[in-house]
Amino acid sequence: MSNHLLAHPILTAPSVVPSEDSHQSEYIAPCDARREFISGFSGSAGTAVITSDKAALATDGRYFNQASNQLDSNWHLLKTGLEDVPTWQECREATRPLEWIRLSSPHVRRDVGAPDSFLVLYEIAEARKLTEKIKRKGGAQLIGVKTNLVDLVWGDERPPRPNEKVSILDIEYAGKKFEEKIEDLRKELDKKKSAGLIVSTLYIDDSKLKADVVPYFGEKVLIRPYNAIFKDAEGFGRSLEVEAPVEGKPPKPEKRFWISTKASWALSLNLGGEEKVDEVRSPIGDAKAIKNATELEGMRACHIRDGASLSEYFAWLEEELVEKQSKLDEVQGANKLEEIRAKKDRFMGLSFDTISSTGPNAAVIHYQPEKGNCSVIDPTAVYLCDSGAQYLDGTTDTTRTLHFGEPTAMEIKAYTLVLKGVIAIDRAVFPKGTSGFALDTLARQFLWREGLDYRHGTGHGVGSYLNVHEGPIGIGTRIQYSEVSLAVGNVISDEPGYYEDGNFGIRIENMVMAQEAKTNYKFGDKPWLGFEHVTMVPMCRKLIDGKLLTQEERTWLNGYHQEVYEKTRGFFERDERTMKWLERETRPIHVMEFALS
Repeated sequence: MSNHLLAHPILTAPSVVPSEDSHQSEYIAPCDARREFISGFSGSAGTAVITSDKAALATDGRYFNQASNQLDSNWHLLKTGLEDVPTWQECREATRPLEWIRLSSPHVRRDVGAPDSFLVLYEIAEARKLTEKIKRKGGAQLIGVKTNLVDLVWGDERPPRPNEKVSILDIEYAGKKFEEKIEDLRKELDKKKSAGLIVSTLYIDDSKLKADVVPYFGEKVLIRPYNAIFKDAEGFGRSLEVEAPVEGKPPKPEKRFWISTKASWALSLNLGGEEKVDEVRSPIGDAKAIKNATELEGMRACHIRDGASLSEYFAWLEEELVEKQSKLDEVQGANKLEEIRAKKDRFMGLSFDTISSTGPNAAVIHYQPEKGNCSVIDPTAVYLCDSGAQYLDGTTDTTRTLHFGEPTAMEIKAYTLVLKGVIAIDRAVFPKGTSGFALDTLARQFLWREGLDYRHGTGHGVGSYLNVHEGPIGIGTRIQYSEVSLAVGNVISDEPGYYEDGNFGIRIENMVMAQEAKTNYKFGDKPWLGFEHVTMVPMCRKLIDGKLLTQEERTWLNGYHQEVYEKTRGFFERDERTMKWLERETRPIHVMEFALS
């Protein structure tokens, strides 16, 4: 790629390669994995910055371990969030340790080149911030160019674009007609006097449409070719009525188009730029995050089926490793879990690649085992399984950490502290208007008291037969989590953890749904909220130190296990192995069990 930089004079500036595809998707098609191709780093979050003779990759704490293993000596790793480590946006000015990308470098232009992938893939808000930062620090400008250097390097080896068919989700699962959703959006647009909201995913090629899609929409939705979006956007921008000119001021449109802050820079430019668009948090995203009654009931139902699958898998895995002493690698384990899930009603596929990790691999937060390049599952070490599925009636994401041998004292302590954090979020009661940012410390407090922590958020929003990671809500320290209050109908993960690099990792993840809580009083005459858990998988008894749990926490745990048992046992009437495992793992925990230990 450095050779292509030198061949394009304008691109002797640093070139930025983001992770995202054209729709800022977290999980992208192989043909869009440009950053992974150019760097070798396969994590879902990260940005590459490349000059004619140097390269750096920035990622967050979830991927420090993975990136260190995957990047070769040509790359400098920027560990975002650590003290004295600049972000990739700041690295142009850094004098230590990134001398290679300073403005004063004799080999680097003052501009920052943004190839076609950046124009289309990068969020408008981030592009604007970067432009302002470059100018403020003495640089020239952010340049969007049509030549995609990564694609030039990739050449004919670049994978083809996927062509899966789009299908209709029946009202039985959606709970609300698309006409009603569009009408709600139009009311919001009228209220804010907006010219319209640009939603690029309404553009789709005919080859991806099943036969029933066009008749379903009828004349209520205009379907346009996927690549027509930018030309149409130019026309939309020109169509806006302009106010009468005022002396000394350029004419401005009476109304502007709404565009999501997550939309691409290219889309904004084609609409006419800042003069004709208002960047807003997508009202569609906000509406999607609040599930209707049908979707909430679907979440409850699919998590029971999914929980039964996980219990069956863990019972099978324990028998294979301990009783049969089989040699199974991490991929074989993940494949077996998918095989079990696939037999469940309404299963449509995985919601993400299963994180099946043993021993030191469990300390890699987003570890992804690969056939031929993974470990054999060690029954004497911690085993962490983070997995999920897509069902017609909902999306699941569950993490359980187990041990099939004799865990160390530190593994037991860490697991119990993490469990206490899970319980704290689950039992939280808070006033309407509270954000996930405010709740984050509830999960971390027990680890903090021991001087421990974890480098990821405590929770993320979850879609309903949609993205497993869904904004705008979440529980964590990201600033965006402070901007949106939790609301009745939100579905969110509850997943604290603890990781020792090169040793072991602990994470427990339940899915919870925000609901109105019953309280004795209503201070401020406002509603109070709490959570309802829907994940139905036992915790690992072997890793729990009951002495570290309060009586309230033990009561919660015993009640949770009784609920798991009652809701999933029906799946195992002819499965003696799993039934025995379920009965053992869900029996009540009493403090006296640990009094003499």
